[in-house]
Amino acid sequence: MKRLIELVLFISLLLLTAKAYAACSVSTTAVNFGNYDSFVTTPLDTTGTITVSCDTTPPVDVTIAISASSSSGLFNPRQMKHTTRPNLLNYNLYTKQNRTTVWGDGTGGTSTVVVKGTRQKNVTIYGSIPPRQNVPPGIYGDILTVTIIP
Repeated sequence: MKRLIELVLFISLLLLTAKAYAACSVSTTAVNFGNYDSFVTTPLDTTGTITVSCDTTPPVDVTIAISASSSSGLFNPRQMKHTTRPNLLNYNLYTKQNRTTVWGDGTGGTSTVVVKGTRQKNVTIYGSIPPRQNVPPGIYGDILTVTIIP
């Protein structure tokens, strides 16, 4: 009988050391720059949105990272590729409206964004295309991955 009690206590101690993680999901609203005019002397700025939702109480802090450009493999500058030509259009994504800190994965001079106490949170992505790039007309695009770490 004494052995059985010791075994039950040991199992209880193991259960007390288990960790529970939040289940979180992420969705995005595209960063759509619209029409780019290479003769305009000011950057073309726009925004998009990342929405993070978690199912835990209390809410958790979540780190949001955005990958390098799939077209160039770089964070700075990221580049959109013309759909039928080899041409690239420089752009970037930023953590704040002043567009000074590149949003990335925390490497190579980039920063991530931490949202505190997240149950559901919308975070703005600030995008910018530098002016006066000599590129042919057409449709340009890039694919990025958003990663969240609760």
